[in-house]
Amino acid sequence: MQIKDFVVDQSLKELTEHRTVVLPIACYETTINQNINGYIPLHWHDEFQFVLVIKGEAVFQINEENIFIQEGEGLFINSGCLHMATDKNDTGCTYICLNVSPHFVLSQELYTNYVDPFIQATNLSYLHLNTDESWARNILEAILKIYQMIQQKPTYYEIDINIQLTVMWKNLITNGFPLEYEQLDMLKSHRIKKMLNWIHTHYARKILLDDIARAGQLSRSECCRYFKRMLKKTPWNYVTEYRIQKSLLLLQQPESTVTDVAYQVGFNSTSYFIGQFKKSMNMTPLAYKRIKRTDSLKR
Repeated sequence: MQIKDFVVDQSLKELTEHRTVVLPIACYETTINQNINGYIPLHWHDEFQFVLVIKGEAVFQINEENIFIQEGEGLFINSGCLHMATDKNDTGCTYICLNVSPHFVLSQELYTNYVDPFIQATNLSYLHLNTDESWARNILEAILKIYQMIQQKPTYYEIDINIQLTVMWKNLITNGFPLEYEQLDMLKSHRIKKMLNWIHTHYARKILLDDIARAGQLSRSECCRYFKRMLKKTPWNYVTEYRIQKSLLLLQQPESTVTDVAYQVGFNSTSYFIGQFKKSMNMTPLAYKRIKRTDSLKR
């Protein structure tokens, strides 16, 4: 299964249901450039995410850091961490994505001591699963086994998945990574999510820097520093990119016009919208609309 688009709420929390029929997990292949945006946009979710790159190369941004992942390697992304992914050098990067509810990793009796401390740690937004380390190789092998079991559904596969998750988690927490708990880092994460939530609620109308800063209880200059440090872009760049993202589905509606869409997503000039869209998508909104119309007729 390929998820080409996923729904997020105003705070960027992903709303895709991460579960199979009976298990609170989801495991599927993702080809980055097949996403509606051409990349995996910034989002977060409560589930742990394990990644195994099976083709090509990718750059993942997790909170403030960029991590290069090549074929055969992977990632553990902690609960609640902002992340996005882009295909590096147009390699057709495809990865297996395993999202797991933290409460399913271990039994309730073990959760407090062996899961929750890792969720709360402020220095564990991710772990690079490098094949040089035996513990990481064990996790990568287990991701592949779980993916195959979900595809094939052998007898008692749900129990075998549970066993594999236990193996993965034991390998992860016994690799010697020291945990830290910094109140300032927790506050930073809370503030950036509050500002993103404000943007996603109000993107369709006029947005002022003062409004964004106020949502995060910051000054204008500190707000800009937060965005630059954590998202590698200015607040205005982020607002523009988000508006472009929101325009994509609207442009696919047969009755929509470029001008209508521009104003619906918050641009006050059609020509400016066209220029920013072309800069982001390497084509005009009208060309994008025509391509999507042709695609829909082929189905």
